[in-house]
Amino acid sequence: MSRVAELVRPARLAPGARVAVVAPSGPVPEERLRAGLDVLRGWDLDPVVAPHVLDRHGTFDYLAGTDADRAADLQAAWCDPAVDAVLCARGGYGVQRITDLLDWEAMRAAGPKVFVGFSDITALHEAFATRLGLVTLHGPMAAGLDFVKNARARDHLRATLFAPETVRVIASGGTPLVPGRATGVTLGGCLSLLAAELGTPHARPSARGGLLCLEDVGEEPYRVDRCLTQLLRAGLLDGAGGVLLGSWQDCGPYERLRPLLADRLGGLGVPVAEEFGFGHCEGALTVPFGVRAELDADAGTLTLERPALR
Repeated sequence: MSRVAELVRPARLAPGARVAVVAPSGPVPEERLRAGLDVLRGWDLDPVVAPHVLDRHGTFDYLAGTDADRAADLQAAWCDPAVDAVLCARGGYGVQRITDLLDWEAMRAAGPKVFVGFSDITALHEAFATRLGLVTLHGPMAAGLDFVKNARARDHLRATLFAPETVRVIASGGTPLVPGRATGVTLGGCLSLLAAELGTPHARPSARGGLLCLEDVGEEPYRVDRCLTQLLRAGLLDGAGGVLLGSWQDCGPYERLRPLLADRLGGLGVPVAEEFGFGHCEGALTVPFGVRAELDADAGTLTLERPALR
C-alpha cells in the first residue's frame, strides 16, 4: 500500500494579497464575520466575501445556504485568478454534502493557492490532498471565535501565511502519551469527520508513513472510542508513523479520555503526542497538512522539514 506523500506547497501571502472568505459548512454569524474581516484588513490583506456566506438554508438551518450555492462559492473563489487564498468562515456541518458537486478538474487547473480551515473542513483537507495534491492549513477560520478573540491563534496563523520559515518548529508544550520520535507527512483533522469519510471518493485508505493529527469537539468518550475503533478496523492507522492529539473540547473530563486514547492508540507501537494545542481549543496552533516533518513526542514538538508555504 502506498505511503502518505508530500504535497505541493502554495506560495506564501504578501501584503495586498486578495483572500476569499467562503462558508462551505454552517451558517456564519455576521458580527463575527465583520470582526474577522477587520483582522484580515489589519494584516494588509484584501478580503472578499463570497456571495452566499451569510445565507441560511431554508429547510436545514444548520447549513449556510443551499449545497449548490456553497459549492459554487468555493469553486468560484478557488478558480478566480485574482484570489491568492481561500479562508473558510466557520465549520459546523455541510462540507460532505458539496464535495461531489465541485469540478475538481477546473480547480486543479486553477493552480495552487492557500486554503485554511478546520473542524468540518477536514473533509476538504482530504479532498484537496487526494484531488489537488496540495498542502493545506488546519487553522483558525475567518469568523471563528478564536480568530477574532485570541492573539495566539491569530499570530501563529499570520506567521504561517506571511513568514512560514519562522514557524518551522510547532511547539505544543504537551506531553507524550507514547514516547519517541517519528518522521512522516502530516495529515488528519477532526476524528469524527475522518471516520465519516472512510469509503468515500476523496478519502485516503491509509495513513501509512504519515503523522496523523486527531482532535474533536462535543463527542462523548464512547463516541471517540467508536471513531478510533472504526479507523483501526478500516486499516487507516496501519503503518502510521506517529500520532498528534489536539484538543478534545467538551468530550468529557480528560482524565476519562486519556486512558481511552492510550488503549486505542498505544498498540500501534508509534509515538503519540497529546495536548498538542490544535483544533477546538483556545489559542489553537496552525498545523500544515501535506508536509514532511519530525514529531518528538517527548519534547512536544513538530519540526517541519521545509516551511509550509513557498
